[in-house]
Amino acid sequence: MADAAVSATIQVALQTVVSLAADHVNLVREFPEELERLNESAARIQCFLAGADEDKHSPVVQKWLKDLEEEVFKADNVLDELNYEILRRKVKYQDQPMKKKINTNLESIHQDAQRLGLAYKHQVEEALATIAAGATTSRQTDSIIVRSDVLGRDEDESEIVKKLLAESESDRISVISVTGMGGLGKTTLAKAVFNNPRFNVNGKRFDKKIWVCVAKPVNILELFKMILETSTGKKADVDDRQVIVQGIEAELKEKRYLLVLDDLWNNNQDGLLDDFFSTLAGLNAKKGSWCLVTTRLQEVAIVLSRHRQINFARHELGKLCDNACWSIVKNWANVGEEVARGLEDIREQVLGRCDGLPLAAKLIGGLLYNKKTKEEWLSILKESLLKGGIEQIIKVSFDHLSPAPVKKCFAYCSIFHQDTKLEQDLLVELWMAEGFLQPDSQNERMMEKIGCEYLRTLLQTSLLEEVKEERRTWYKMHDLVHDFAKSILNRSSSNQDPDDMLSKFKYLHVLKLSGADAKELPTSIGKLIHLHLLDISESSIRTLPESLCKLYS
Repeated sequence: MADAAVSATIQVALQTVVSLAADHVNLVREFPEELERLNESAARIQCFLAGADEDKHSPVVQKWLKDLEEEVFKADNVLDELNYEILRRKVKYQDQPMKKKINTNLESIHQDAQRLGLAYKHQVEEALATIAAGATTSRQTDSIIVRSDVLGRDEDESEIVKKLLAESESDRISVISVTGMGGLGKTTLAKAVFNNPRFNVNGKRFDKKIWVCVAKPVNILELFKMILETSTGKKADVDDRQVIVQGIEAELKEKRYLLVLDDLWNNNQDGLLDDFFSTLAGLNAKKGSWCLVTTRLQEVAIVLSRHRQINFARHELGKLCDNACWSIVKNWANVGEEVARGLEDIREQVLGRCDGLPLAAKLIGGLLYNKKTKEEWLSILKESLLKGGIEQIIKVSFDHLSPAPVKKCFAYCSIFHQDTKLEQDLLVELWMAEGFLQPDSQNERMMEKIGCEYLRTLLQTSLLEEVKEERRTWYKMHDLVHDFAKSILNRSSSNQDPDDMLSKFKYLHVLKLSGADAKELPTSIGKLIHLHLLDISESSIRTLPESLCKLYS
């Protein structure tokens, strides 16, 4: 799983390398050809990454990514050293050792790109076309429901159905969003509502029901095509929005419909939600039509609540109660009540791992399938209980994180202990020191603001949870999310504290000794020229070595 974030790592490092080189191009006139080669190699690598994301599970692609990661980090470190020399005002145009070092490193990237088939875009595409193994597909859902799957959601289903059955005199379309983190059962609940028998009492409530699984960020044309194709059962070969919307209008005209958009990922950055629902509201449908949206993104509900052309309702899906989770575990474990009663004393341990997530309960129950004894259950609970399954749900959220640096920020959070109360200022400060925060193309926003936006992205996708107590707000990771983040953390990261740490970590960016018992800093700290953040607050350190003055970053 460590390879899952490599692509994001390379993208972040490439941006940093090119940016640093460009910032100091006036001081490195001696080797403009090498810098041009860096830009060319970076562009080629980016071409590769665009295709590599589709085949990232292939061993060949993983090897390419690992090799590229090593070379990009080498260039990053060399340019960081150049920046250090610049700050010391000791860089001369005739500085041959530094020039040679950068020449060598940039040439290494260039040669590596050629060796990996990255010299030209068409070579990359041809290479990727030959790799069939490991290709992934987007998650897909359908509207078919197994009623036994719907446990502990009777109240949620009843509440939503009641709203959908209510008579409306408004000409505006009604929209309800079902929001919550991955694994809560939003899709299952939507299926239950979609197939609720109360819609067929005394004639059909809805003349037409349409189920669309979105499952990835899409543009508005793609979304309209999905609706038209699902509604007609035919493939739409046209790419003209006007024609597509007219086709949808013909299907829905003077009909009361229920449209489900399952697993919506668009957060309205491009105005898609406003545009889409404005068009939907303009279709000549019957009063009482509804659109039900399921999403992990809280921002979707916020945007829809402000839309002036729709009647909006929000349903925040909470975690299941313990009894419901326990029922799911027992059902999936296929144990009778007699066996289950004998396992009551470890019930709390099992429920602690479920944490109110029906998906987790199903996975745990599946792992315990036909295990009849307490010893067997404890053995499985003691092992790495969730090696798969729910990880995939969390991974979907991770894969959708954008821009790429947000993935690095997410993984970085796992260096803290699971129960750490993370505060916004601390996280943003550390991300900044690590070089994860990348400026926008206009370079107009402060890094702190970018860091806050990254944090908001993690909150919207429920990969971080917000906790408010009195006057303090802090953040934490669900334990399953924390486990996943640790599994993808870059191998070069470490939260260990060996005695000889400073001599071993030559390229250390962050050294946090807050609250440490150490009395002094070793003189070797002056060699950590890549250090961007040193925190000795609330520590026992009273004097600083003179070598600290050698650090300029």
